[in-house]
Amino acid sequence: MKELALKYGCNPNQKPSRVFMADGSELPIEVLNGRPGYINLLDALNSWQLVKELKQATGLAAAASFKHVSPAGAAVGLPLSPTLKHIYFVNDIEGLDESPIACAYARARGADRMSSYGDFIALSDTCDKTTALIIKREVSDGVIAPGYTGEALQILREKRKGTYNVLKIDTSYQPEPLERKQVFGITFEQGRNEIRLDDPALLENIPTQNKAFTEEARRDLMIALITLKYTQSNSVCYAKDGQAIGIGAGQQSRIHCTRLAGQKADIWWLRQHPKVLSLPFKEGIRRADRDNTIDVYISEDEHDDVLRDGAWQLFFTRQPDVLTLEEKKEWIAQNTDVALGSDAFFPFGDNIERAHKSGVKYIAQAGGSVRDDHVIMTCDKYGITMAFTGVRLFHH
Repeated sequence: MKELALKYGCNPNQKPSRVFMADGSELPIEVLNGRPGYINLLDALNSWQLVKELKQATGLAAAASFKHVSPAGAAVGLPLSPTLKHIYFVNDIEGLDESPIACAYARARGADRMSSYGDFIALSDTCDKTTALIIKREVSDGVIAPGYTGEALQILREKRKGTYNVLKIDTSYQPEPLERKQVFGITFEQGRNEIRLDDPALLENIPTQNKAFTEEARRDLMIALITLKYTQSNSVCYAKDGQAIGIGAGQQSRIHCTRLAGQKADIWWLRQHPKVLSLPFKEGIRRADRDNTIDVYISEDEHDDVLRDGAWQLFFTRQPDVLTLEEKKEWIAQNTDVALGSDAFFPFGDNIERAHKSGVKYIAQAGGSVRDDHVIMTCDKYGITMAFTGVRLFHH
């Protein structure tokens, strides 16, 4: 297939719309089911690059959950603890422990379930039945992978009344070294961003007093940096346990990126609080409603929205105890050894102050700010190990 006609572009009024190879060659994607749209394909092609690079860098199966051309989650296929299975709602998925690619997607989807609602999925490895069963019950637009088992393809083809988008990527495809796009009728051209982020030398320039990175920290920093490479800038990524746990994308101010990503990391951690794990949900509550309710419960609006008289009965069999501000602070303080990546330098130490509140112990950032000395001093204040990578990862 050399050309794929689309229903419309970014918006219904933007017609005609298509994707094609400028040199007349075959497209490197095959549509196995559904009719992908313009934004679907942007998500698919960006997310595929991310998981391909994660797999190359770590040797582990990788998955990403994309929304509006930025990742909502990215992860490698490490086993899940019982707590993570519980908060990701996959503790009933048969065969999960034996499927690294299913573990990777459960992590990628589960880290920020609110943002992942209606996602496009990328898988580095063949989609198996276990992964398809997770995808089947979540609200999602489509998936791209190098292949599908027969059982998995059948499951996915039945999703959304047969309209679910299933794409197969040609893993041998290599794009041209120059890439182009048009804005306002003007063509932009640049070399593709082929920087390798699995180079150990990226973490060798350490100006802080603490110099040590654990192997887990190196892995998580690599995951954070590769995730940022495909995230709309400005962007910051918190990572832990083989996955992104908080991504702040597309903010004009870096401190707002750091705050947004930190809030998401805090929510990820608060979802593991015993009070959240034991919320007495009614039978039959829809998954999206449960996600929304948990999000409100751990926010500062819980009294008004889900715990007030007359409201809690909609969701719970009994009125849950309030998760107090003091309890939230105490719980968040227990989150440690978090890794943080930034797609460019931190201009001020306020970013480090905010990162510290969410348990950040390891940082990789470009360096090069006129206030690097203040940033280093703030890291030393909290015993944080920070590397200057010398690499900017803007993505637009």
